[in-house]
Amino acid sequence: MATIPTYRWRLAPYGLATRRQLRALGLRPGGQDVAAQLERSRRRRGPLVAYLYRIDQAKPVRPMTPGRWAALAKANAARRVCPECRRDVGYVIPPSLGMCGSCATTEEQCAA
Repeated sequence: MATIPTYRWRLAPYGLATRRQLRALGLRPGGQDVAAQLERSRRRRGPLVAYLYRIDQAKPVRPMTPGRWAALAKANAARRVCPECRRDVGYVIPPSLGMCGSCATTEEQCAA
């Protein structure tokens, strides 16, 4: 098993970038393997790791098609529908509640 080069945080050589940095440049990894990794030590947990990809092998981001825009709009609309009362509440329902604020308040009052 081959090991990949590891660099300290903020000390990566030029020509390598994280996924977010590639995206900011309008690029994507495009199927290439991880070229290196960054590690940042933490006190009470394991090190924080960020994977790096080669910029010269990155491919341009695929453009959004009308079908993709429609699918994204449909998915976001589904996140606004409360599973309890089946209403579009106008905001994304928090996963921690799992229902709109009105239903959560009513359920808390019933439980008390």
